[in-house]
Amino acid sequence: MAEARPFYRQLYVQVLVAIFFGALIGHFWPATGEALKPLGDAFIKLVKMIIAPVIFLTLVTGIAGMSELRSVGRVAGKAFVYFLFFSTLALIVGLVVANTVQPGAGMNVDPATLDTAGVSGYVEKAAHNSIVDFLMAIIPTTLISALTGESLLQVLLVSILFGIALSMVGEPAAPVRDLFERVGLVVFKLVGILMRAAPIGAFGAMAFTIGKYGIESLANLAGLVATFYLTSLIFVLVVLGAAARLAGFSILKLIRYLKAELLLVLGTSSSESALPSLMEKMERAGCAKSVVGLVVPTGYSFNLDGTNIYMTLAALFIAQACNVDLSLGDQIALLLIAMISSKGAAGVTGAGFITLAATLSIVPSVPVAGMALILGVDRFMSECRSLTNFIGNAVATVVVARWDNALDRDRLRLALDGSPPSGIAAAPIEQDID
Repeated sequence: MAEARPFYRQLYVQVLVAIFFGALIGHFWPATGEALKPLGDAFIKLVKMIIAPVIFLTLVTGIAGMSELRSVGRVAGKAFVYFLFFSTLALIVGLVVANTVQPGAGMNVDPATLDTAGVSGYVEKAAHNSIVDFLMAIIPTTLISALTGESLLQVLLVSILFGIALSMVGEPAAPVRDLFERVGLVVFKLVGILMRAAPIGAFGAMAFTIGKYGIESLANLAGLVATFYLTSLIFVLVVLGAAARLAGFSILKLIRYLKAELLLVLGTSSSESALPSLMEKMERAGCAKSVVGLVVPTGYSFNLDGTNIYMTLAALFIAQACNVDLSLGDQIALLLIAMISSKGAAGVTGAGFITLAATLSIVPSVPVAGMALILGVDRFMSECRSLTNFIGNAVATVVVARWDNALDRDRLRLALDGSPPSGIAAAPIEQDID
């Protein structure tokens, strides 16, 4: 049995310490904190550099290894049923909480007095993200450009098509499949190398966030922020926890298993920063490679539980703050529009705020100008959105794998209990940091 590593060489401990010191520097030396922004940006770029190869290699080898191509459509169908149900449930939870708590009531804001300069850019981006534009953007210019661009869905499309073609060719393509599997080992080792820089990235990103926006900016909208965090926590522990329990595992153990990735998401406010290691860990936990390769990247665009809670909660907060009385019919219309617009802005930088702008621009009764009220604290809510989205996709992967009989329950149990099965290499991100 491997000797336990000292606590200071554990990645999650290093990321936690980095977040703490980053927050201190951002608070006491805000100018220095803002200047450290390139550290966080550089780390996120490093991770994004490896995302396309990870998705491509995982999905291609997974599909090529399937005995029946019908399995691809079956897994995709089950995944989208899951996504639709829980995304809709998240929107409903946001509506119910907003109507119950009413965080914006009593503010009596006149939309005409708001400075909308800060939100105009988001509204413009939202205007260029219709459903048709979104669907057309899934198709890459060339087969190779999908792997060099920034769209996860383009990578997903090319990976599925290539994997199906590889499977249809059969035995003559076996050397190609074997080559991709070997390249995949190298790529995941590269993921481990890149993750050694995670504490530096988290340090820079947190220092910038606190330095630029200041902890004190939370004070005037603390009710909304606290309501959103509490709602997301309840959704994760109760709703996702129930789904996990029905699938035969504990949500708390899953969170513990992914603690290093969650801290990384918290520090960088980006769930993409932990996507490669999430895929690797889900496979180590007994989920079939084909399921991981399909569900995780697709979920990053279509299973945004945290973003959906934020959308309806923030929309009703703005309506309440501006004394706009929304009827039940108006709120149902808002929910239906949010279901569509949340898909149209998937994968776009700042998707949460952009999606909210897209939704409000279609709902005439809620003033888009009211978004200026929450612009100052959106960065803080972005962290909670990313955490909730990340956990939601981890749960979705295990549930869909269980649903499709593609889950090794013994490996899942051992992984969540902190005892990796023999013969299974430790995740790259858990390697010692020399």
